Parts: sequence; C-alpha cells; structure tokens
Amino acid sequence: MAGGFGPGVGGRRSRPYLGQPDVGQPARGLQGTSAQGCPLVCPPCGALWSAHTVSLSLSPQYGMVFDAGSTHTALFLYKWQEDKQNSTGLVTQVMVCDVDGPGISSYANNPPAAGQSLKVCLDTAAAAVPRENQREAPVYLGATAGMRLLNITSPSQSDQVLAEVAKFIQLYPFDFRGARIISGDEEGAYGWVTINYLLQSFIKCTFEGKWKLPTSAKTLGAMDLGGASTQLTFTPAVPIKDKNYESNFTLYGNKYNVYTHSYLCYGKEQAMKKVQANLIQQSSSLSNPIDHPCYPTGYQLNTTLGAIFNSPCVSYSGSANLNTLVNFTGTGNASKCQEIIRGIFNFTACGSKTDCTFDGVYQPPISGSFFAFSAFFYTFDILKLTPKASLSVTLDTISKFCQKPWTQLKAEYPTEKEDRLRDYCASGYYITTLLVDGYKFNSTSWDNIQFQKKADDMDIGWTLGYMLNLTNLIPSTSPGLVRGQGPGEWTASIFFTVFSIFLCLLAFSVQCFWKADH
Repeated sequence: MAGGFGPGVGGRRSRPYLGQPDVGQPARGLQGTSAQGCPLVCPPCGALWSAHTVSLSLSPQYGMVFDAGSTHTALFLYKWQEDKQNSTGLVTQVMVCDVDGPGISSYANNPPAAGQSLKVCLDTAAAAVPRENQREAPVYLGATAGMRLLNITSPSQSDQVLAEVAKFIQLYPFDFRGARIISGDEEGAYGWVTINYLLQSFIKCTFEGKWKLPTSAKTLGAMDLGGASTQLTFTPAVPIKDKNYESNFTLYGNKYNVYTHSYLCYGKEQAMKKVQANLIQQSSSLSNPIDHPCYPTGYQLNTTLGAIFNSPCVSYSGSANLNTLVNFTGTGNASKCQEIIRGIFNFTACGSKTDCTFDGVYQPPISGSFFAFSAFFYTFDILKLTPKASLSVTLDTISKFCQKPWTQLKAEYPTEKEDRLRDYCASGYYITTLLVDGYKFNSTSWDNIQFQKKADDMDIGWTLGYMLNLTNLIPSTSPGLVRGQGPGEWTASIFFTVFSIFLCLLAFSVQCFWKADH
C-alpha cells in the first residue's frame, strides 16, 4: 500500500536487533592468553551496552473475500500481522483477481458452472499465499444485489448456486468460512469502513512512525453504485432518529454510529431497465420504434420484452407475449432524458418530510465529505468529471455528451463496449438525479464529493472493510519477546568492540616486543 500504514500495512516493522543471551549484563572483560603466552587484556566495553525489550515480527496471516456482484465476481486477497493494533488487524491488499464471465446469479440454471468460474482466481490465490499459511487463511464469499434478487424470485436456485460455489472453494487448502448473501446495509457499511481505513480516519501513522488515534472523529461518507443496488453511508451531524438505519462499529478501540441504507433495484443496470420499462408503458404500440431520449441519435436497440422484464425490479402489465420484439431508437434529447430518469423515482412518497429521500426512505441531512465509487466513478471517469467537478460543470458536460451522435461517440471511444457507451448519458443523469433530488446534495455540498476508484492505491469497495472487521474474530497471538539492542546501541557496541580489539592487539604487540628484547 502506497503511503505506508505501518506494521503489516505497507510500512515495515523495524527489524529486531537480536543480542546474545547475556546481553545487558556488564562484561567482565575479555581475558586470555595467546599461543605465545601473551596475556590479552581488553577494556570492559561490554559495560557500555544497554538492552531493551523488542517484539519479534510475526509472519503475516492471509485472508480472501469473493465479491460476487450482480454483473461480475472478483477475488480480493489480503494479509495482516498477527500482532494487532488495539485488537483490529492492520490489513493490506495483496492482489485482485477478476473472475471471467458474469455474476454468479447468472448461473441460476447451471449452478455447478458458478463454482467452476472461480477456478482461475483460486489457482492464482493458491500460488500467491505461502504453502505454510494456506490452512489458516480464511476464505469468504459475499454475494450482493444480484443474488438478493435471485433469492427473491427463486430461493431454491439461490441456495443451489451458493452450495456449488461453496463446494468448489472447499477443494482448495484454505479455511473456508462460508458463502452467503450479505445485506445491502452490510455492503454499504463495510464500504464506509474501507474508505475511512485507507484514508486514516480511524488511526494515523505519525512522522515518527508511531500509531495514534485522530484527535477528532471526523469520517468520510461512502456512496457505492453497483449493477442492482446503490448504497449511502455516512456519519450525520444530528442523531439518527430511526435506528433501523443505524450501524455500529468498534474499530481501534473507538465506537462509530453511522447512517446506512441500500436501495435495491436502484443499481445502474436495474435503473436502465426501469427507464426502458417506463418508455414501453408510455408507448401506444410495440410494433413501432420507441424513442429513447437517453440513447444517442443513430443508435438502435432490438430486444425482447422478456429481456427487460426478467427482473423483480420491473413489472409488465401489458398483454403482449414476453418474446415480443421491441425496438428502441435513440434521439439524444438531454432534457427529455432527465425527465424520464426522474420518473423512475417515487419522490412523492416523502410528502412534506425533509428527512426523506424517495420511496419514503428516512435519511438525516447530508453532512461532511464523501467518496463515490464503483459505477459512480466509472461513469464520471468516461465523462472526464473525476475526481471532482462543480455541479454546474457536471450537468453541462452530461448534456453535451447526450447530444453527440452515435457515430461520433464510437469514434471518440473506440475501445468502449457499445452497451456501456450507449448508457453513459442516462447513467450521468441518473447519478445527478439520485444525488441531488434524492440525497439532497446542492451546488455547495456537491463540491464535497470525490469520485474515485482507489484510495491510497487500494481498491475501494466493501471487501476490505469486511475483512478488517472479521479480523476481530481471529485471535491475536502475543508476539515473542527477546532482549535486544537498538540501532544506536549496536553502533556504539561495534565501535567499542573494534576499538577494544585494536587495544588488545597493540598491548599484545608491545608485550611480545618487550619479551623479545629481554
């Protein structure tokens, strides 16, 4: 980890200076007799040596977390020292392995393939973790919104997929701790832990190389946008009225109470489905092309009703067969795109409540600075709005992007996948609508948002926070203690040892010459 977090997290422990068993005891002086019978008399330089107790640096422990998202899966490998700072392990990222193929929820009709899809990354992890550490290395698989949705539509298929990935992971010599669907609130809260850990909000390393708790409990908020859900987590400036939205953590001896909420069905991919569904519902006929204001001019999409309404996040009330073909034609109309995006939110459910976002969800007023990551970052990175830009610049940039024809976009972004490129206009307006109309950011508080992929050269997401929290469950063994010398003491010791040998040799030479003369 760049920047250095001290022992076990990018910074290095000072190498222990090991002394002799009797180090620290006054030396009696080295006395002896040469082969020629010349006595060797050396000064008691050992009396100048002092000793203190130092800790042996223990070998690191390893742990792995699979992030099984709605569109893809990734394996994160971490390590930490057994000697932990205030009972929370200092964790650093070793590697990330992206699993080929879609998310594990896509294997609902072929569960064994979900397990097989993890093979390459598990092989990579087995090569990265030393053999002697593998049996003690815990492995967790956390499935997020994609599996949450599958669990709603088909609990039995969800269970089968999890069973197959669990069975496959257990073929490897790691300490498998389970595969489960994590809640949206867990996903949001652990993302918050990750950001604040990486940015040293919980504990800081001083210039002297010492760890200290920050003088204030100021933390950063976290905003995560996935394919099927989005999460908001922060420490509000006012008490959290509804305890159903509160998460509590104890890290480095400090307690933190944060607001967190996950909006299922409001991830980027599901939001795009909602837009398509609304356009279909507003259309008078499915036999004619349907104008899509968020798609660029010149772009056409041919799909089926079944491909759109295959999620519990959208419903179809019409009578047409789900195999019916639908044609969307891009019009590149920025203002109408904003309008259709706003229509997928239920802002009226809040009534006159000021501490409410949409769909009747409670939220205290936004407070502090925020990191927005995952699809928040990827969308704004394409639009060249990272790490931050004013709200007015952001809206103007999105509007101009939406008005570019499809041929121009393909020429400007030749390596971008077409299904992603066509959606950046809608995604841009979706983000601004969510943050401004939903979370209540304004032109001033917007400036407190940074759109980032990494912090301190580490990936931002829920997995690091998850592993960091789980290390509280791993016993912290006390490191061995030895009697040893500090660097300055070793320097003095070496100097006086060499000087003493020189004096001994000088005395030996003088005595031998004296005997030869007599």
